[in-house]
Formats: sequence, C-alpha cells, structure tokens
Amino acid sequence: MSKTALIADDSRFLRNLLKNVLHKEGFTVFFEASDGIDAVSLYKEKTPDIVLLDLTMPTLNGIDALKRIIDFDPKAKVIIFSAMGQNRLMVEAINSGAKDFIVKPYFNELVPAVRKLFI
Repeated sequence: MSKTALIADDSRFLRNLLKNVLHKEGFTVFFEASDGIDAVSLYKEKTPDIVLLDLTMPTLNGIDALKRIIDFDPKAKVIIFSAMGQNRLMVEAINSGAKDFIVKPYFNELVPAVRKLFI
C-alpha cells in the first residue's frame, strides 16, 4: 500500500524539496497545499499518512491548521516546520498535537522524525 503525504507550504520550491525527501522514504502519493485552509480541507478529503505543515502560511497559519486537523482526526501525524525556531511556538505546536517541530532549513532532521512515526 502506498504511503501518502500532505505538504503544506506557500513555497513551491520547498514543497518540491520535501516531496523529494519523502519520496526517498517510500512515500508515493503527495497532496500539496499553499495555505492552511487548503491543507485542512485536503486532509479531511484525503486523510494522508503524514502531514508536513509550514508554520507561516497565508489565510490560516500552521498552528491553527494543525488544531483543525487534530480536531478532525486526533491520530493525525503532523510535523510542523518553520524558519522561526522559537521555543514558545515549538511548545504550542507540540501541545496542539504536532508529533515534531523542525526548524528550516535543517530538513536533515525530517527523515528521523518521519521514521519515528512509522516504526
């Protein structure tokens, strides 16, 4: 069975970069969103195996999108990433249901975080 991922970031370049990283980890089906509203709606429609959410997005930020996804599916596997590695935001993301928080551009931490969710 193919593993599915939803990648939400307003940068197409970063979405493509993250797709390449996840593809090497065995993910074969990708859904993309450029803002938080689309991310929530795509999650509800497709229920992917994992969600990568940028913290800073138009119309609905990553924390608020995370909260809506977790309200819909408390078992959702969501990883938040952001260029802003502020402790307050990391704590809020984890307390809101994120499985991990990765500071951009350190995506080398993404692979271990993803593997940990599928062990």
